[in-house]
Amino acid sequence: MGGKGFSAGGLTLGFCLFVMVARAAFGDVSYSFPEEMKRGSVIGNIAKDLGLDVNRLSARKARIDTEGNRKRYCDINLNTGELTVAERIDREGLCGKKASCVITAELVLESPLELKRISLHVQDINDNSPQFKKELIKLEIRESAHKGARYLLDEALDADIGENTVQSYTLENNEHFDLSVQTNTVGGKYGELVVNKELDREKQKEITLVLTAVDGGTPPRSGTVAVHVTVLDANDNAPVFSQSVYKVNLVENTPLGTVVATVSATDADEGANGEVTYEFGHVSEDYTRLFSLDSKTGEVKVIGQVDYEEESTYELRVQAKDGAGLASYSNLHIDITDVNDNAPIIVIKSLNSPIAEDTLPGTEVGIINVQDRDSGNNRQVHCSLQQNVPFKLVPSIKNYYSLVTTGELDRELISDFNITITATDEGSPPLSSSKTIHLAVADVNDNPPLFEEQVYSAHVKENNKPGSSVCTVAATDLDWRQNGTVVYSLLPSDVSGAPVSSFVSINGDTGVIHAVRSFDYEQFKSFKVLVLARDNGSPPLSSNVTVSVFISDENDNSPQILYPSLEGNSFMTEMVPKAAQSGSLVSKVIAVDADSGQNAWLSYHIVKATDLRLFTIGEHSGEIRTQRDISESDSTKQNLIVSVKDNGQPSLSATCAVYLLISDNLAEIPELKDMSYDESSSKLTFYLIIALVSISTFFLTFIIIILAVRFCHRRKPRLLFDGAVAIPSAYLPPNYAEVEGAGTLRSTYNYDAYLTTGSRTSDFKFVTSYNEGGTLPADLTLKKTDCIVDELTGLNLDSVQVQYTLY
Repeated sequence: MGGKGFSAGGLTLGFCLFVMVARAAFGDVSYSFPEEMKRGSVIGNIAKDLGLDVNRLSARKARIDTEGNRKRYCDINLNTGELTVAERIDREGLCGKKASCVITAELVLESPLELKRISLHVQDINDNSPQFKKELIKLEIRESAHKGARYLLDEALDADIGENTVQSYTLENNEHFDLSVQTNTVGGKYGELVVNKELDREKQKEITLVLTAVDGGTPPRSGTVAVHVTVLDANDNAPVFSQSVYKVNLVENTPLGTVVATVSATDADEGANGEVTYEFGHVSEDYTRLFSLDSKTGEVKVIGQVDYEEESTYELRVQAKDGAGLASYSNLHIDITDVNDNAPIIVIKSLNSPIAEDTLPGTEVGIINVQDRDSGNNRQVHCSLQQNVPFKLVPSIKNYYSLVTTGELDRELISDFNITITATDEGSPPLSSSKTIHLAVADVNDNPPLFEEQVYSAHVKENNKPGSSVCTVAATDLDWRQNGTVVYSLLPSDVSGAPVSSFVSINGDTGVIHAVRSFDYEQFKSFKVLVLARDNGSPPLSSNVTVSVFISDENDNSPQILYPSLEGNSFMTEMVPKAAQSGSLVSKVIAVDADSGQNAWLSYHIVKATDLRLFTIGEHSGEIRTQRDISESDSTKQNLIVSVKDNGQPSLSATCAVYLLISDNLAEIPELKDMSYDESSSKLTFYLIIALVSISTFFLTFIIIILAVRFCHRRKPRLLFDGAVAIPSAYLPPNYAEVEGAGTLRSTYNYDAYLTTGSRTSDFKFVTSYNEGGTLPADLTLKKTDCIVDELTGLNLDSVQVQYTLY
């Protein structure tokens, strides 16, 4: 028996001789190279042969694809553009005894999509030795066989093809037999044992010879088998087949046990010499797993799964042998008929996922390859997508499709797509298959943050604590991850000349606005803040909103009494005529409150009085009026303590004293003599101390001068009244008027009189109201008598003011 192997020298020589490249039409390329090349061996430079730019192979995702689940026997080096061996290539394992062994592959390029067909012609090398089916060939030859009789010997099988297969046989030298080499109908060589000398059973019953089969490779390989000849009685005829070649058609997927064909051979001999048995000649083991041969009947049956896609034709060698060992051969040729038994296969060759949502319509996002292993119409395939997706399949090259966009994508509306591709062939009945691919949409920063409200309003009570929350703004961004992350900040602006950041701050993550300091309603009642919401996209997008902050008033200001004035140590006294009747306006308390609303609503109350039954005060107007007519028994000096309260919660108040003198003239007021203020006395004491210190320092002359000056100063006429209280006009209600700075009583009732400085004979001038009669004529002059002046002489009246009010 021969062995399988090959020499390194033979492989190298074969490589040099057989590696060839041929350019085909339409940009396809073919290579011829020997089998059994080492992994990584270079087949050819496909980039150079196809005119491709090597530097762009990686960018274009160059790759080698094969149909179905077949092995990828070659690969491409993206750096050099060379086509290299990726898997062991055994021609005999791939193609068997076929004269041509071609491996097809495809070079796929993207951007744009290109498909280059690659044909790899695998050349046979002499790596297999001839082999005989049996280790011993047994022949029985009658001694009566005449010279020249021929006896068929078993064929030797060489897995190689062409010149590398069996080319000749040799027989060991002997005196009885010669060897004749013949060629069968399929081109194979076989040997016949030819009787060269008559046999004599009595001299030699058995003869053993050695048969050698030699192939035509370089170097040649050989295989041997022993031939055992037994000399018997006469047997003149060998079996004869009814046909030299049997041809049948068999549908693939034929059920097991189906009879494919029946071979038949007859032998003219009688008895045991005429009984014919059948067996397969030297065939592939794969064939024997698919078909069986009945040795008695010659029926060939299916015992395995016959698949057209695996093998479309089968060539079986059948041997018929009689009882004496004479044999003959015939060929059984089986053609397999294809049926539509393979559904299309959808292969995703390339998929750009995720795809940016701003991808333009018509952009290629994937490459789909559809394969059907059937043939003819059974492998014609149509592809389609389900409805309502912004994608379509565009036929590209051969059985490739491009998946392209047909409309605009918006991740905020649909973040991903499940695209179902359906492929249907044209068989009968048609078969189809589906494949769902998941395509995600990548976010692009195309949405600015949007505030939940167009304008925000916040109400904060004054005197709030610094750091307290004012309000919360919220903005949402429909984008994803960092494109949808919102950061808040304050836009620069001024509030009453100060930066807004000195009033409020904002939490950049939560949008909570905090007060930086305490607010005072009396300083400002409201202000506006511009808040910016910005995302973290690139470039970032933003939007802003106005927040109006309104300060709510709290009752934090007590009423301020404007009249009567509380400044200094002076007090104001108003005179009330003895003839004043019930309801007469005596005086008025004027107060204001810096707060607003109900916190500034003031009410007036007399909390203490010399005679509570004599005077009353308007709760809301502050007007002091008589409750009854003044009688002689009423005290001349009337003191009222008035409380002014606001309407806040809790209520705040202020009090003032109102001094009233019931009299018609100053002469009737002896109490004025006792009215003096400690302030003037204290000032005089201070001056005396200074004078005493000066006396001890300076000459006695200065002492005399100082005493004289002091004496003269005391005798000098002094101002009877310091002056009236001036009420700022800004605090007066609109229905009150200021009269020569004397007060703020109603203009229809208020009359003021003053004693002028340095005049003892000045007149009091009274002017009556134009809408109300007075007690004196308009031209009446009241003389200031000497007695009044005399009584006032010597009194310290710097802080005394006398006010007459006529009714």
